[in-house]
Amino acid sequence: MTTASLRIDLDAVLANWRALDAMTSAATETGAVVKADSYGLGAARVARVLAQAGARKFFVAAAEEGATVRQALGEGPEIFVFSGHMAGDTEMIGDLGLTPMLNSVEQVKRHRDALPGAAFGVQLDTGMNRLGLEPADWAAVSAELIAAGPKLVMSHLACSDEPDHPMNAAQLKNFRAMTDGTGLKRALSATGGILLGPDYHFDVTRPGIGLYGGLPFEKARPVVRLSLPVVQIRTVAPGETVGYANSWTAPRESRIATVAAGYADGLSRRFSGKARLWAGDTPCPLVGRVSMDLITVDVTDLAEVPQSLDILGPHQGVDALAEVAGTIGYEILTALGQRYQRAYVGGLA
Repeated sequence: MTTASLRIDLDAVLANWRALDAMTSAATETGAVVKADSYGLGAARVARVLAQAGARKFFVAAAEEGATVRQALGEGPEIFVFSGHMAGDTEMIGDLGLTPMLNSVEQVKRHRDALPGAAFGVQLDTGMNRLGLEPADWAAVSAELIAAGPKLVMSHLACSDEPDHPMNAAQLKNFRAMTDGTGLKRALSATGGILLGPDYHFDVTRPGIGLYGGLPFEKARPVVRLSLPVVQIRTVAPGETVGYANSWTAPRESRIATVAAGYADGLSRRFSGKARLWAGDTPCPLVGRVSMDLITVDVTDLAEVPQSLDILGPHQGVDALAEVAGTIGYEILTALGQRYQRAYVGGLA
């Protein structure tokens, strides 16, 4: 087969969720962020495993994602929609029992008019200036909303992956100023916030990247292994070039593996001439440019011709690969293409 294999360890996802849950007290409920198809790893499969383990609150970016998760979980678990109640979402929110996190006065009016009495949450802007009601808007509608009983009030930390950043304390102070005394369930922390400690935990946490093996949760178990099949091996003479734009010249007689994956599969062109793939414990440099469907790898120093090479696995996690491209593990995971044959192990696999 020329299709690469993406192995997803559901037991590792579950272990990471349990480890993050154990960092908070019994008074704090641990939810799970499964937006962007669980960061590219399959929201339906991940959500079912976590629900079986006891997760009852799931977070998605859009109502359409919530529909997928609801279909996987059935009735019961709460599914919160970060983007709130957008125009055109009313029927889906109402029929599927989704909980929109209302972000603006306009959304408050839309939801209250269209679905009176339906569940909702509130998102507050405590300084990130992205989503959420600003303090003045919250002050204008808080009495009405508190009386209506939102399921959750939340905000999002901008710098939680930097524990000493002053923005963390500033947002915590703002969040408390806006919500203390309301009697509402509160949520401030994703993975990074959980690691900041109890002051940031409140009633609900919503880990995301930490579930899938990424920083800032350094003790996370790795979740993915991406093995790319070798299509062809050729011998390249000294001075010959490989790939588009003649970007790599062989310094010696070299064996070059052409591997079936490229930027159409989420492997950034920024990996060109920089990334490494692995044959067991042996690193092999990616040479030449990443093209749409293929990459070329120097396997000269291997004793045997490999059938496949790992670009993600025990020797190179998502953050190590991200560093090569000057990005973050989130982007690596969410960019993984649809051509990969996804194989699940553990959990409900």
